[in-house]
Amino acid sequence: MAEKDSPSGSSKENPNPDQDSDVSRFQNTIENIVQKFQGSSLQNHQEHKFWETQPVGQFKDLGDSSFPEGPIEQPTPLSEVKQEPYNLPTLYEWTVCDMDSDEICNEVYVLLTNNYVEDDDNLFRFNYSKEFLRWGLRPPGYFKNWHIGVRVKSSKKLVAFITAIPVKMRVRDEVVQMAEVNFLCVHKKLRSKRLAPVMIKEVTRRIHLENIWQAAYTAGILLPTPLTTCQYWHRTLNPKKLIDVGFSRLGDRMTMSRAIKLYKLPNSTATPGFRKMEIRDVPKVTILLRGYLSRFVVAPTFDDAEVAHWLLPQENVVDSFVVENSETREVTDFFSFYTLPSSILNNPNYSTLKAAYTFYHVSTKTPLLQLTQDALVIAKQKEFDVFNALDVMENEPFLKELKFGRGDGQLYYYLYNYRLRESLKPSELGLVML
Repeated sequence: MAEKDSPSGSSKENPNPDQDSDVSRFQNTIENIVQKFQGSSLQNHQEHKFWETQPVGQFKDLGDSSFPEGPIEQPTPLSEVKQEPYNLPTLYEWTVCDMDSDEICNEVYVLLTNNYVEDDDNLFRFNYSKEFLRWGLRPPGYFKNWHIGVRVKSSKKLVAFITAIPVKMRVRDEVVQMAEVNFLCVHKKLRSKRLAPVMIKEVTRRIHLENIWQAAYTAGILLPTPLTTCQYWHRTLNPKKLIDVGFSRLGDRMTMSRAIKLYKLPNSTATPGFRKMEIRDVPKVTILLRGYLSRFVVAPTFDDAEVAHWLLPQENVVDSFVVENSETREVTDFFSFYTLPSSILNNPNYSTLKAAYTFYHVSTKTPLLQLTQDALVIAKQKEFDVFNALDVMENEPFLKELKFGRGDGQLYYYLYNYRLRESLKPSELGLVML
C-alpha cells in the first residue's frame, strides 16, 4: 500500500527559482504521467511490476471513462482474508513495534534516522523525533499491530519498518474508512532483499482484518497511478545556514547581506487575537476545520478527539494558533505547522536542519497570507531554519507573495483500491500526510 523507501518530495530549494513564474501550472496531466512512466529506468521495473498486481489505478487505463469511480475491488469476507503473516526470507521475522515502549521507540528512531528518506544528493535525511513518531502513530483508534517491524532472527536487530493509522477520508460526497500508510523503511544494506513488497502486502493484510479496504499514501517516486502531484516550497528563515549547508545557494547578483535583508521578517505577529491554541478551542477548531476541508475533493474528516490529538500544541512536534475575537470570543481563524528536522550529512559545522511544515489551517476573517506570515514570525522566533509548504488546499496564492522558493522534487499522493476518473489538481486536495 505504500512506497516511501525513496525521497518524499523535496528536501532542498531549487537553485533556479526564476523558472517557477507560473505557480499554478498543473503538471499532473494524463499525458505527462504516462510519459514519465514509460521513461522510467529499468531498475524500477520490478517495482512497477509489483504495483501492476495491486488494486490501484493502472496507467494503461488512463482516460478510459468506462471505469466507475470508487472501489476497484469489493471487500471479501473477513474469514477469507489470509490469517497468517506473509513469509519473510528465512533470516528475518515479523515484530510488532510497541511505540509505548521507550526501548522499541528508540529502535525505530535509530532505524529511521540512519536509513529513511534522503535527498538525491545525499545532503539531508529526515530525522523524526521519538515524540513526533509517537504523535504520528498513535491517533485515536490506532491499532498497535499496524506498527510492523522486521528483525534479524539471530540478533533481533530491527532492520525494516512500515506503519498504518486509521483515518476517515471523504472522497467527493462519500466518507470512506481508510488507512494512511507511512514510514516504509528498509535498512540500506538490505535494499536488494526485496523486503518492501512483502511488507506492503503484510500491512495490507492487517488492515483488511479490521474490515478496511482502502488506503492513502505518498511517495517521492512515480508509481501507478497518482491521485495528484504536489510541489514542496521553502521559505528561508536562516539564509546564511541554508546556503552554508547546501540547501540553498545565492543567486546571480545576490550577496549574503542582501539575502538576509530579503528574508527579514517582522519582530512580532500582526493579527489581533492571535494566540496559542488551547484545549478549550478544540470544539471551535473542529467546526472550522470540517467546514474548510469540505471544499476539497479528497480530505480527511476529523472529530473533536482527532483535532485534540493532531492539533493541540506539543513542543518540538506541532504548533497551533487561533485568532480569537476579543469582543465576541469567537475563534475565527486557525493555523498549524509541525516540526520535522533533517540530519545534515557530512558537514563539519552543522548537524541538524530545523524545518517547519505547514499542516492544517482555516482562514475566515484573517487573510491566509497574513496568518501564514504570523506563523513565519513565530517559526523564526523559535529558531527554525526553513518553513516548508505543499501547494495543496489554498496554499498556492501565498507562496510567491511570502518569498517561498520552489523545491527540487515532487510528492505524489496515491489511493489504494479507490479510483478517481481524473487526477486532481493539488488545490483540490485537502490532505497533509506526515
